[in-house]
Amino acid sequence: MNQQHPLSRMGFILTGGKSSRMGSDKAFLAFEGRSLLERALGVAGEACAQLAMVGDPAKFAAFGTVVPDVYPGCGPLAGIHAALLHSSAELNLMLAVDMPFISTKLLDFLFNAAGESQAIVTVPRAARGLQPLCAVYRRPFAATAEEALRAGKYKIDTLFSRVAVRVIDESELERAGFSEQSFFNVNTPEDLRTAKK
Repeated sequence: MNQQHPLSRMGFILTGGKSSRMGSDKAFLAFEGRSLLERALGVAGEACAQLAMVGDPAKFAAFGTVVPDVYPGCGPLAGIHAALLHSSAELNLMLAVDMPFISTKLLDFLFNAAGESQAIVTVPRAARGLQPLCAVYRRPFAATAEEALRAGKYKIDTLFSRVAVRVIDESELERAGFSEQSFFNVNTPEDLRTAKK
């Protein structure tokens, strides 16, 4: 826990939806001797004392606390919404299960940046754009998410115009020693082969 910012932290692993492009459940894919889920739990667990998964309790309860979606089948925004409703922490990490190169050091960097600002969302921007599934959210974002979910709007980035957002741009990430590769995500069997290389 960073001494300067004793704000409470909680981490949520978004276990992913149908994994239709992969053909099997991404969370259980093996990468460097562990499943992507075990890897994400390990990395996030070092950055925050409290940890939970967002997904189907029947599938994931063996691995720890599981928070089910309030709005099932509505994508990652529904996962973020459910997580924030469940949380009592000030700063909440949302991490997609399919990002094998995320490091605890990067997560600490995000938490510290979030603690230094009053922003509702602290989100990195890589070459491929904003990374809302490796970002830190404060609980008030739940209300914004709820409104969008009820309206059938599931795109996370479009909601950022409604709240205070701290964007950590590429140059800031590079100066801190983090590359674009950190945010690589595994969506297809081809992606997994690329990651293993």
